[in-house]
Amino acid sequence: MTKSSLLLVPALLLLTAGACRTKQSQSDTTQTTAQPAMVSAPAFNADSAYTYVDQQVKFGPRVPNTPAHVQTGNYLATKLKQFGCEVTEQSFVATTWDGKKLNARNIIGSINPQATKRIVLASHWDSRPHADADEDKADQSKPVTAANDGASGVGVLLELARTIQQSQQKPSVGIDIIFFDAEDWGNGEKATGDFEKESGNQFDYIGFCLGSRYWAKNLHKPGYSAYYGILLDMVGAKGATFAKEGLSMQFAPTVVNNVWQTASRAGYSQYFIDTPGGQITDDHVAPNTIAKIPMIDIIHTNIGTGGFFPAWHTAEDNMSNIDRGTLKAVGQTLLQVLYNEQQ
Repeated sequence: MTKSSLLLVPALLLLTAGACRTKQSQSDTTQTTAQPAMVSAPAFNADSAYTYVDQQVKFGPRVPNTPAHVQTGNYLATKLKQFGCEVTEQSFVATTWDGKKLNARNIIGSINPQATKRIVLASHWDSRPHADADEDKADQSKPVTAANDGASGVGVLLELARTIQQSQQKPSVGIDIIFFDAEDWGNGEKATGDFEKESGNQFDYIGFCLGSRYWAKNLHKPGYSAYYGILLDMVGAKGATFAKEGLSMQFAPTVVNNVWQTASRAGYSQYFIDTPGGQITDDHVAPNTIAKIPMIDIIHTNIGTGGFFPAWHTAEDNMSNIDRGTLKAVGQTLLQVLYNEQQ
């Protein structure tokens, strides 16, 4: 697949499907709600989050059916247990759009598992098997290191779990950290027509988001429900900008506005931009449409073009792109959102 292209015309924003993210027009307007005083939240350590991103990258590309994938999965489960989470692993065989069988697993770490009010925080942890958006044809057949597109969100959530474990004051809500597998195996040109009947056949997944689809149809606990969810995707690059993603505004506008307003009050409005973004088919779609859990997507897009960060799906998606300032902005905002739920 080639990197998504963009065409701007009056009153219309069109973007071709790509990377589990199909962009369409978006016209939702900003909704402002009264905000209570913010509860004191612990400090998010960006250096620690950076280390967790780097450790994933050191295993190598986390492509399913490879030793690096197995080793990374074991590492993530071990870290979650180390941080006091109740860990559940969903092992499953995913069938790709081209008939391959992937040995996949979703990894869930639950904080305060007895709490009835729960919030999902998620990121995919696998790597794309081919750097097909790379300008160098010699690199297009190589797997993606995926420092930003995968590892960054996981690193933020590992550090969030560590921070909460070490903090004297804990959030009163339950938190389920979910690392979705097999997100990045699709093909926007060859895998069209990939619908889920449980989603009402509304969304073409084009071969992506296999782990989140599996989880939405096979929740890790019988009768599981959550108040809302937040998905992280590409949240580590320098100068990242997060628009209010279109499907998030369609499914959970109140959650979007709460997160963006919290970010602004915490001093991170240069990252969380108060502007509508395009619709992106990502790992939040199946939780919304199948599991009926309102989930939003914090994802890096270019505010001017709507495209993804420059090294997306290329061999250059490595640690040189990862910025501690961006990790801090996302991690601190999430912590503040969680601790504000105590009110």
